[in-house]
Amino acid sequence: MYTAPNPASESHQPALHRPELLAPAGHWDCAIAAVENGADAIYFGLERFNARMRAQNFTEADLPDLMEFLHVRGVKGYVTLNTLIFPQELAEAEQYLRTIIAAGVDAAIVQDVGICRLIRHLSPDFPIHASTQMTITSAAGVEFAESIGAQLVVLARECSLKEIHKIQHQLAQEQRSLPLEVFVHGALCVAYSGQCLTSESLGGRSANRGECAQACRMPYELLSDGKVVELGDRKYLLSPQDLAGLDVLPELVKTGVSCLKIEGRLKSPEYVANVTRVYRQALDRILESVQTEEANSSLIPPDRYSLEMAFSRGLYTGWFEGINNQALVHARFGKKRGVYLGEVTRIRGEQITIGLEAPIKPGDGVVFDSGHPEAPEEGGRIYAVELYDREAVLSFGRSALNLRKIHLGDRVWKTSDPELDRQVRQSFTGEHPQFQRPISLEIHGEVGQKLTAIARDLLGNTVQIESEMNLVEAHSKPLSSDRLKEQLGRLGNTPFRLETLSNFVQGSIMLPVSELNRLRREIVTQLEVLRAQPKRWQLRPDATLKTLLPAVSHPSIAPADLIVLVRNLDQLEAAISANVQTLYCEFEDPRNYRQAVQLVRHTSLSSRIFVAPPRITKPGENWILQQVQASEADGYLLRNYDHLKFFELDSCIGDFSLNVANPLTADHFIQRGLQRLTASYDLNITQLEALLKNCPPEWFEVTLHQHMPMFHMEHCVFCAFLSEGTDYTNCGRPCEDHEVKLRDRIGTEHILQADSGCRNTVFNGKAQTGAEYFQHLREWGVQHFRIEFVNETPTQVMQIIDRYRQLLDGKINGSQLWRELNLQNQLGVTRGTF
Repeated sequence: MYTAPNPASESHQPALHRPELLAPAGHWDCAIAAVENGADAIYFGLERFNARMRAQNFTEADLPDLMEFLHVRGVKGYVTLNTLIFPQELAEAEQYLRTIIAAGVDAAIVQDVGICRLIRHLSPDFPIHASTQMTITSAAGVEFAESIGAQLVVLARECSLKEIHKIQHQLAQEQRSLPLEVFVHGALCVAYSGQCLTSESLGGRSANRGECAQACRMPYELLSDGKVVELGDRKYLLSPQDLAGLDVLPELVKTGVSCLKIEGRLKSPEYVANVTRVYRQALDRILESVQTEEANSSLIPPDRYSLEMAFSRGLYTGWFEGINNQALVHARFGKKRGVYLGEVTRIRGEQITIGLEAPIKPGDGVVFDSGHPEAPEEGGRIYAVELYDREAVLSFGRSALNLRKIHLGDRVWKTSDPELDRQVRQSFTGEHPQFQRPISLEIHGEVGQKLTAIARDLLGNTVQIESEMNLVEAHSKPLSSDRLKEQLGRLGNTPFRLETLSNFVQGSIMLPVSELNRLRREIVTQLEVLRAQPKRWQLRPDATLKTLLPAVSHPSIAPADLIVLVRNLDQLEAAISANVQTLYCEFEDPRNYRQAVQLVRHTSLSSRIFVAPPRITKPGENWILQQVQASEADGYLLRNYDHLKFFELDSCIGDFSLNVANPLTADHFIQRGLQRLTASYDLNITQLEALLKNCPPEWFEVTLHQHMPMFHMEHCVFCAFLSEGTDYTNCGRPCEDHEVKLRDRIGTEHILQADSGCRNTVFNGKAQTGAEYFQHLREWGVQHFRIEFVNETPTQVMQIIDRYRQLLDGKINGSQLWRELNLQNQLGVTRGTF
């Protein structure tokens, strides 16, 4: 594994590692499109347990044919099992895994820690790829994934090139060499994957279950200190541009990542073909240029047009070049546009003149953008074009447009290029293979012996074929290297192309052309047979889910414990005065934790205080964890894998962000030494019951009251829209001076807060409660109940604590509580207004 040093301090780079190009496939046509345009591997989902449930997807019955097709073409196939798995689904997941492993799939892409454990229990060698849904942003995260059996890690999209270098360097220092994969192109989630609860909170659809409702693509109003901030046509405050790593591809290759991944399992075959081709060609050019030390972005073909026509909300390098909050989200639209053509400069009769910024021709489709993308927009197919220097006069079919809805200054986008679409479709709709992968040949022989041909492909397959007749001395036209290349290299209509031929023939010999042709055909046939054989992963017949599940104890009837999480010192003082015995603090500034701890110690002899580090930890951010630990709290609320490692000798509680949704995951974290776990917010009451009945219930605490933390994101809304800065170094820290909310389309005002890493969380403006289920939870053995505050006043904190105390003491019921406090009545998955 190539470990990248600091490029600024090294004058000589090692030979570059060729990364695998991984393309998406939502169905068969997409798989073919990827293969025919140069993908080294594809990833795809089955009917269950994948993060793109809206895709057509494949079935278990498709697996044998699909894997044979891929392997014959020299391409790998990875199945996505990248969702959380609930307790009732584990038995079905086990059968899925057995089918997948037996079918010779090359790897599974997995989010759920428990499923990683189950795979390794069933098979000691079947490859596991840790999904980006695992939210891995550091070397500690990579080490954690390796500890649960992963053989490759997909890093969070938020990792920059510098951070990838640092992760590689830290892994090398610890003598680890786990391959890393990064997304190189496609849609960006504004929230960290695996940490977005927005679709769940607003619409009862969990992104961790493949049902993202894309609330980030909706318009929002920005309120600062109760007043609307006028942002003009910038309404899509949480909708990032699409990722395009083409401009930084040479630098990305130099990081030593093992795989470059294209997003898009919901996209068309044309998209898959187009984007795969662009990156295949760019990668090949970069690798071919290394010897001349010309591997820079100027070598990348001018393919931005093709990428924008494939799908674009605007193309940007994402977080690869660091944080630029102004550039990441332009906020003017959240849907596909295409190529920008220019602005309308004149409307005369049925003709529209635009200042031209990109090529246009008859037959292309356009849309007119008046700054209101949420409303129906005018658009159509161009009938004729007249070009005048930097202007174009466009004509459309009669009555094709409502010209009264088109205005001077409207931005014009090309949304369709039939000619490009036709070219792209031709790349994957032929009867014969169009993208051929290289083989090498060795030829041996001498007069009186057979001719021997040894063929090798890049996957390590080797075949050896002998002629059916002996070689004879050539009186004319001997078998020279050129003649052998000409005859044996005729590999059209096959998956192969001859890259190199080594001629070890002794003397001047000959063999009939018909025999050379037979040898060539036999080489192709035998290589295809070898490639088609399914991978034979080990599958333990005696390993079962039952033997992996934790032992279940009978719930003990212990007094109910009320835990209160506060987010500022005023709330903490209110909770202390209410005599709360277990306190959690999650403050923006960890330096305030020392004061919080001292406050509790000086005012209460019996209360315990736990403090929470930020949810994300990146390379170089351990100083934040040191600040947290310096508070000398009674314990820590752990959110990620860095915390598991850093605080491993302390008393710790696992928070909801660890995504504990089934007994296998819970058992793993308890074995890691955690005192208790917070049940995943993805669980509704039925799923939570199943979890509690399949584990010792004393392992868990349940959050009864909260403002659901919806988006947790690297993108800083404070910086982007309340400053002209790009990041924390030049934004002026508006987060410290203003109370900010995001108002959605139905008028709910969601709360925005920043943390010490300048990452933002959007909390649901409406608090929810699971109070009605309190008695059931008690019967199932739950002892620890958490209530969380965000922006409540001390008076509200006191009132809410009092009502939950009455609930725990049996003085009021759950229905009385949520009605009196005007709360949303639901635990976990909510049905809201989205």
